[in-house]
Amino acid sequence: MTGPDDRRPRRALRKGGVLLLPLLLLVGGVVLDLETPRGVSAAACFSAAPVVAAPLLSLSGTVLVGLAACATDLAVLAHFGALRDPGAFSEWVTVAVMAVVAVLLNLLLRHREMRFQSVRSVAAAVQRAVLPQPPPRIGTLSIAARYEAAQADAQLGGDLYAVQDTPYGVRCLIGDVRGKGMGAVEAVTVVLGAFREAAQHEPTLTGLAARIDQSLLRESALRDGIDQVEDFTTAVLAEIPRPGDRVRLINRGHPAPLLLLEGTVRTLEPARPALPLGLAMLAADPGRTDTVAFPPGASLLLYTDGLTEARDPSGTFYDPADRLAGQCPRSPDALLAAVVADVRRHTRGQVTDDMALLALTRLMPTGRAPGPTGSGR
Repeated sequence: MTGPDDRRPRRALRKGGVLLLPLLLLVGGVVLDLETPRGVSAAACFSAAPVVAAPLLSLSGTVLVGLAACATDLAVLAHFGALRDPGAFSEWVTVAVMAVVAVLLNLLLRHREMRFQSVRSVAAAVQRAVLPQPPPRIGTLSIAARYEAAQADAQLGGDLYAVQDTPYGVRCLIGDVRGKGMGAVEAVTVVLGAFREAAQHEPTLTGLAARIDQSLLRESALRDGIDQVEDFTTAVLAEIPRPGDRVRLINRGHPAPLLLLEGTVRTLEPARPALPLGLAMLAADPGRTDTVAFPPGASLLLYTDGLTEARDPSGTFYDPADRLAGQCPRSPDALLAAVVADVRRHTRGQVTDDMALLALTRLMPTGRAPGPTGSGR
């Protein structure tokens, strides 16, 4: 199975083949003119060459192809001695006009691309501001996070994560806001803002969950229609108290985290299911705190449903617990890189939903990470 690095040469070859299309049209036009009766014209090939070049090449490249098309058509007409033919002049003018149109099209496309790049850079800056990378290490914990957009140009979504060092230990949040677009981004900022503020002051995870609930309920009260009752966030809250030999979890309707240790994978299902954040008015239950051992060398993987809902071409869902069994990642970064690569292999690159990933590894007493990474599937 090929990985991302194996696909790069193939993409480069495909791109190179596309860029050769204008040249192939010019050469094909010449061959067509020379190998067919005089009444058959290849002006369509000469006219198409600069138009095809417009979205593929730079402005100078498009101009060169346009000049080459005009010169080639003129040379073919001269070869047949048809320069004084009024029909031949009309043919050459048509090629020249299409060359000018191609240059104008290229300018328009470049202008639109510059505007798109500007919008994308702003979106990327907003994404970094809303979801900053957590510190790579806090105490005995090594940390990594990744946000994988389903589409390469999509930067903003409803998946979120946060890591914060607090007086009560390292607290983490991963969640998925209902909906898409700017409405989801607004909800993400509400959840993250409430988490960052309350994590420093609430002594318990249940109190922290309740504070986030209150923030979402206040936000929902400002909305109209169905959003008032459907503005919710599935989430997992995690707390690793010092000295860090255990992890406390509250799961509010979110996919269960995984605990990886020496090649084994344990799914940390909640002892009692609870409603997502923002639905406290339906059940006054902030969720039960589950406590799990978190020994040195163990890794905690939290993720959004974009991971478990990734499908292969036959419709089979991705099962992270099964796919990660037997692996001993060196670091959280290595774990997340292996997961992302394996998901893309499973889906053949056709990922349809964003996914946020957060991994924490408890270092060995010497400060070293666990052993080498096992082979992926």
